[in-house]
This record gives sequence, C-alpha cells and structure tokens, in this order.
Amino acid sequence: MNPKAVLAVVALVAVAASVCAASSCSNPVVKSSFFSTSDATIVSQIAFVTEFTLKCSNAGAEKLPLFAEIGGKLAPVVRVGDSKYQVSWNEEIKKASSGKYTIRLFDEESFAAVRKAQRAGEDIQSVKALTSVQISFPGAYKGPWINSEILAAGVVAFVAYVAFSTRTKLLA
Repeated sequence: MNPKAVLAVVALVAVAASVCAASSCSNPVVKSSFFSTSDATIVSQIAFVTEFTLKCSNAGAEKLPLFAEIGGKLAPVVRVGDSKYQVSWNEEIKKASSGKYTIRLFDEESFAAVRKAQRAGEDIQSVKALTSVQISFPGAYKGPWINSEILAAGVVAFVAYVAFSTRTKLLA
C-alpha cells in the first residue's frame, strides 16, 4: 500500500476519533443555581429557572447542545455563556408542589434515545442521562388561608349579631 495512502487513512481515523470523543461529555461536573416564582397570589403558573455550569474532562465537549427532562416533560437547554447553560419551565400552581425536582440532562446521542423510547411508548426513565441536577423548591406563597374580604364580612356579621341580640335583650 502507498505510504501516502496509509498516512491519509491514519489521519482520517485520528480526526474521526477526536470528533467522536468530543461528541459526548466525559466525567461531567455540574454546579447549579435555581430561581422560581415565590409569590403565586396573582399568577396562574410557577416559573422555574435553573442555571448551571458544565465542566467535562474532554476539552470542547462543554459546547455541545444539551436537552433536559423534568418530570417526564422535555425542555430545551440554552447556552448562555462559556460552559454556562440555562433551562426553564412552567408548572400550574396546583401541580407545583414544594420539594425536590430532578433535571436530567442529555447530549444529542442520549436525547435521540429518549425520543426513540417515546415513539416506541417505552419509559424514558430507562434512558441513561449524561448527568442530572437536583433542585429544591420551597414552594410559593399562595395567599392567606382566609381572604381579608371574607374575614371582614365575618367580623361585620358577628358585630351585627351581638348588637341586635343586645338590643333585643334591652328592649325586652
């Protein structure tokens, strides 16, 4: 075989190996911060925003597109800087309970497996995620147990009852 051809094949294999190695994040390390709606008295949905940094042991893998799954729903992940990402979603107030939420992150290859599992009607939890982020939602203020209008009407009714019952006793 021609030495130039061997060299070309070796170079092609090396380039293909480096592309394959950079197509997935090895040993991911995630640091996250979390924000959510804290007052739910005038909104119909709770907004959740998680911002995180991703560090990989293989260089360049942090720039790959990512996808997220939260509670069975898929959400886009947006890159907002070098190795910095953000994912956000909304929940109805009745469904947004306080507690821990797990955000599973997928690269392109594992996200394709998630979509394939969805099409086949299989459980997407069986697909191995690249990594996951766990957040703790303390809950949102939904207002007082008794609205001030109802409390005021109750106090007025009580005062009126006491006044009329006292008046009846005095006139009798």
